[in-house]
Amino acid sequence: MAEILFTGGRLIDPLSGTDTTADVRVSGGRVVEVGSGITATGAETIDISGAVICPGFIDLHVHLREPGREDEETVATGSAAAARGGFTAVGAMPNTDPVCDNAAVADKVAAAARRAGLCEVIPAGSLTKGLEGRYITPIGEMVTCSAGVRMFTDDGKGVQDSRILRRAMEYIKGFDAICAEHCDDAALSEGGQMHEGYYSDLLGLKGMPAAAEDIALARDLVLARLTGVRYHALHVSTQGSVELIRQAKAQGVRVTAEVTPHHLILTDAELQSFDPVNKVNPPLRSSSDMEACRVGLADGTLDAIATDHAPHSREEKESEFELAPPGMIGLETALALMISEIVDPGILTLAELVRRLTSVPAGILRLAGQGAVAEGSPANLTVFDPSAEWVVDPATFVSKSRNTPFKGRKVKGKVLHTVFGGSLVVRNGDIVPEYEAALSVGTSFGAAQ
Repeated sequence: MAEILFTGGRLIDPLSGTDTTADVRVSGGRVVEVGSGITATGAETIDISGAVICPGFIDLHVHLREPGREDEETVATGSAAAARGGFTAVGAMPNTDPVCDNAAVADKVAAAARRAGLCEVIPAGSLTKGLEGRYITPIGEMVTCSAGVRMFTDDGKGVQDSRILRRAMEYIKGFDAICAEHCDDAALSEGGQMHEGYYSDLLGLKGMPAAAEDIALARDLVLARLTGVRYHALHVSTQGSVELIRQAKAQGVRVTAEVTPHHLILTDAELQSFDPVNKVNPPLRSSSDMEACRVGLADGTLDAIATDHAPHSREEKESEFELAPPGMIGLETALALMISEIVDPGILTLAELVRRLTSVPAGILRLAGQGAVAEGSPANLTVFDPSAEWVVDPATFVSKSRNTPFKGRKVKGKVLHTVFGGSLVVRNGDIVPEYEAALSVGTSFGAAQ
């Protein structure tokens, strides 16, 4: 584990309130010195003048597809995409095959991430067995396993039975873990292909009303108040949801919420192309919903930015619109999209964007080794150039999948270096060669399909 000295960068450390020019020295897996004019004989010195150095980014919500769909992504390739995007920790959703509804699957996902060595992967456990909404999973077993599961969700569906959800919340509260919900009243959204509104009528596609999200979230917040559980709203997308969360926070409900880059940038108007690359769940909403999400992010109602990175094969995404699965990838474009579309227009400052990508999600997941740049802290760091311009080209991604709607978009902000556990895993925007071998090997669950 080499000693590294970063010099001349703008250090943004939201946890300590630091925003100044500083040098940062890394040795033995930890940040050992922060200040000005630091020298270190024998250390690799990297001049980062004009760039930002900050805690590694943390994504609360990604899909790594392993086990079951290693043709779309593996823990290793997803970790590489995360590292290249500046992320040093990600929360992996449980809707795999088999479902992450027990300690054995959670431990294997975490072990695969440790072998890859590119970022920390925190598996989320499902709330119900097989994501079927009928029987609660062994939550205690997963919390106490070596993977240390700390978030539980049936992401992709949402628990429809209020009694089951209440009991799950009560169980989770006993471990002070997080109940996270994909808020959707399935009776209202079933069969929907896009947001219900002007464009669904125009295009003749069955819509998913904003009310399906709002109703489910309202119920969840009532149950969260009843049980006292820590509750996290996944990929918030509607104006009504933002207001419900705002009210719940004012009333003392223990609620946090995330919003995705695509729900902050795109609207249902994109669907006029009938290109399934724009099909996501929850769907791209109206311009008023998008604006409400931006306001909610700016005023702190929506706490964190999460990508909902959802890889799919080319064959699936290029099928008929009604048959194509929802989801788009986002780990390698998140920073640039947020600088271009959120920081530059003045919705967030750059320092505040860094906070929403680092210390805030670290606090939600209670990750002791992430979210700070301080002497003695684990060296999980991101260095990025906020002014570097580039054009999104999916062919250059390290993710196995290419389903991004931002192909060809000119953006600003590029990750230069990522340090995970004291090791440089991304240098000058590319995965360091010694870690590339992990991307082509088989998986811990068997050979790639």
